[in-house]
Amino acid sequence: MMFTLIVELKDKPGQLIKTLEPISRLGGNVIGIVHKRDKITPLKKIPVEISIEIDENKVPELVDALKASGITVREYNEVRLVTTSSLLLVGHIVHTDISDTINRIDSTGYAEVIDLHINMPQLNEPSTALITISATGKENLRKAVELLKVICKEKKILVIEPINEEFS
Repeated sequence: MMFTLIVELKDKPGQLIKTLEPISRLGGNVIGIVHKRDKITPLKKIPVEISIEIDENKVPELVDALKASGITVREYNEVRLVTTSSLLLVGHIVHTDISDTINRIDSTGYAEVIDLHINMPQLNEPSTALITISATGKENLRKAVELLKVICKEKKILVIEPINEEFS
């Protein structure tokens, strides 16, 4: 299971390794680390966001181990949506109720529209939109894209898929 952990670390050598050791010991795999140096806390600590894959049953033990070693754990949560793709839509997107399209994807329980950019050149002319969908896994992303295609076919909207990704 993927989790995001936000810890506050002193700005001195050895702090990050002190955080990574329990993750490694508990079988976690670090996916990414972001130091937020521009958001120093009142206690002069640096927030660090660490994305990890770890057995969800080991998360409480990890948090306890970090706290026991003096590391402030500000927040941790499961990353539910792990696969993302963007598709281009062409047609009367607004006039065919884009909120309905979004709601139908979001209501699946396994995928969500996380971003949408629309360009409407003229009234009553086709518009274009870049829609970004995140899902709980590749198979669910494929299902969400298939659902989007069905919805867009109903609404006579063209769906252009990325050429470097396969959904079917």
